[in-house]
Amino acid sequence: MRILVIRLSSIGDVILTTPVLKELKKKYPDIIIDFLVMDSFKDSISGCPYVDNLIVFNKQKNDGFKNMVAFGKELKKNKYDYVFDLHSKVRSKIISSSIGGKIYTYKKRSLLKTILVKTKAIKYQVDDTIVKNYFGAFKVLGIEYKGEDLTFSFTEQNLNKVKTLGVEFKGAPIIAPGASKETKKWTQEGFAQLAKLLYNKYGKKPIIIGSSSENEMCERIRELSGDLSVNLAGKLSLKESGALLSEAKFLVTNDSGPFHIARGVKCPTFVIFGPTSPEMFEYDKDNILIYTKEKCSPCSLHGDAECPQKHFNCMKNLTAERVMGIIEKNGR
Repeated sequence: MRILVIRLSSIGDVILTTPVLKELKKKYPDIIIDFLVMDSFKDSISGCPYVDNLIVFNKQKNDGFKNMVAFGKELKKNKYDYVFDLHSKVRSKIISSSIGGKIYTYKKRSLLKTILVKTKAIKYQVDDTIVKNYFGAFKVLGIEYKGEDLTFSFTEQNLNKVKTLGVEFKGAPIIAPGASKETKKWTQEGFAQLAKLLYNKYGKKPIIIGSSSENEMCERIRELSGDLSVNLAGKLSLKESGALLSEAKFLVTNDSGPFHIARGVKCPTFVIFGPTSPEMFEYDKDNILIYTKEKCSPCSLHGDAECPQKHFNCMKNLTAERVMGIIEKNGR
């Protein structure tokens, strides 16, 4: 049996497919799994032991209706027994329909619910976790949900590259202050104060990670911490970030890609939620939720450029001392 799984983006959403892939390989050891992902997010899934063939969608080459149809028709030659569209948006629908055959998608929230949330008519409540919704698409193959055991792969070469940076990262606390939307970010002052507390507790400078576009923000946090942290924003690839996290003490992060990378390499994680719903995921002793439960939260599907209520209490009311208390309470 040969199947195609489509999840074009983003970092976290791609990594969240790995529990499904793992269960597929368990039940059907001889199954061939092809995985289609956008080129800019391929490192989220490349090297995954449950993927046999990684297929990359190049926006410059493959985008546009005619190109996507041609792309799908080329994939049709692989004669898939099933196509599972875990993206379920315009691009993936055009590609999957061009492939044809047995196509299955996962349950997404209704359009009406999306409109009501975006117009602030109702608060957003999830129907189920993302991973459970992914599993729902595979009922035809009889695999069952077994939890959020994520996988993120990196190489020894990636780890060696981190070692060349000359930073003491083994057993160090890691901070990831970035996020896709502004309202999903805890305050820079909060992260900086936490960095001071972490340094005083563990005697190691916390390491700040992020993309090159987040370097300015991360540098300000380093400065606000009184130089009691190390800024590596923009200096690590996605794979190298995973390698670093695999040997870290723990990660403190917003709801963003590093949260899922850390879970994928079994790094204990404390994740901060504000305007979005934490019920999108499950938590255990190694993945701890930090959430102030403001009356107006959750107020957004994916976060916003600014707080709709103009006060941003869901993040401003969270103190570094409270975060540190949760870290200590959980024995870290």
